[in-house]
Amino acid sequence: MYAIIETGGKQFRVAEGDEIRVEKLAGEVGDTIEFDRVLAVMDGDDSTFGAPIVDGALVKATVLEQGKADKVIIFKYLAKKDHRKKKGHRQPFTAVRIESISL
Repeated sequence: MYAIIETGGKQFRVAEGDEIRVEKLAGEVGDTIEFDRVLAVMDGDDSTFGAPIVDGALVKATVLEQGKADKVIIFKYLAKKDHRKKKGHRQPFTAVRIESISL
């Protein structure tokens, strides 16, 4: 059984036991999070699609980690000029483990 959920403006295909990184969510390590924006649920030959979400579907997950992704360097310059600009960014994320998928 797997589901397609939407969180942080992105869609994820998840099954029970999967560990995924999503955009930062509120919650401490060990907390339970519920994703109610379930777009589709597949269970063998039985599939349920929402328009846009499946009513009553729920995906529960446990927070594993709150962290920051690897640093991305943004470097801008003007050729033949003495103009350089270097900037870095680390996107915060939440790592979760999918515990259950229910309809």
